[in-house]
Amino acid sequence: MKFIDLVEIQACGGHGGDGIVAFRREKYVPAGGPSGGNGGPGGSVILEATEDLQTLLDFAYERIFRADHGKRGGPNNRTGAQGSDRLVKVPCGTAVFDVLTGELLGDLTHSGQQLVVAKGGKGGLGNQHFLSNRNRAPDRALPGLPGEETSLRLELRLLAEVGIIGLPNAGKSTLISVLSSARPKVADYPFTTLVPNLGVVAKPTGDGVVFADIPGLIAGAHQGLGLGHEFLRHIQRTRVLIHLVDATQEDPLAAYRTIRHELIAYGQGLPEKPEILVLNKSDAIAPELLQPWVESLAEAAHQTPHVISAVARQGLETLQQSVWDSLETLSRELALDNFTEDASM
Repeated sequence: MKFIDLVEIQACGGHGGDGIVAFRREKYVPAGGPSGGNGGPGGSVILEATEDLQTLLDFAYERIFRADHGKRGGPNNRTGAQGSDRLVKVPCGTAVFDVLTGELLGDLTHSGQQLVVAKGGKGGLGNQHFLSNRNRAPDRALPGLPGEETSLRLELRLLAEVGIIGLPNAGKSTLISVLSSARPKVADYPFTTLVPNLGVVAKPTGDGVVFADIPGLIAGAHQGLGLGHEFLRHIQRTRVLIHLVDATQEDPLAAYRTIRHELIAYGQGLPEKPEILVLNKSDAIAPELLQPWVESLAEAAHQTPHVISAVARQGLETLQQSVWDSLETLSRELALDNFTEDASM
């Protein structure tokens, strides 16, 4: 399945129906008054999140979505039928932006959540609406109003609590494959992973946490270089980052600083996210060569890195416990903030 996480579409609300001019023609009613009904309102275009979709692939084939127009009014003060709404399904985790202004219109994160993106136009008024003491036989009606038309940018952002980041070949795909049942492509060359991979990792309590393997970032990713630029947005929803560094490369400290620079340059709250530093592939380097890098990374990151080997499955339990502790701390902080906010109201 092709992974598409960014598209632009057009949404067009239906036009309102026209009001009409009509007069009653009834037996024994010599002075029948105006009876032209109002037009029906146009339908709206509505986006709805669903768990049945994982990508925005469907929008590669259809980009314009129109709701139905309202019907014109009828005689005997009959209002025209309302145009049918156009319901458009999108994956959970879709952020909706106005192309012209860049404004975030909505963030559809859970199944069934809806967002009206193009309202239908109001129906026109029939001549019965203009009846007054001075004008007993109005002969005018109003046309229906056009529906809204908007150009939208849809961005799919993965709903994962933990994001695994690092330079290409740091071992991100291998790590998620041994922690979960995900089976991403793994090979010994850069950019093996071309799309984000999701995996559910079981907690000791029995529930699961979604991990996301974010495709390799490189220097200049925030400017559009490499593959990472298209997937930096997926990190925004994560609560905790696992920063994976390859211990076998020439300068692990420079690799760490490269990724940190990209997070800071991209912004959007990424630099402030809790980060767990991990030095991977420890089985492929002598301990006396590994220890200096552990000390250098600890000084630069202000935390002692976890030393693991995803291939050999070494050090994973300690790493997972650190992730669970970080998530638990964030949950407590959120609960405390909510309690403080409620108490101040």
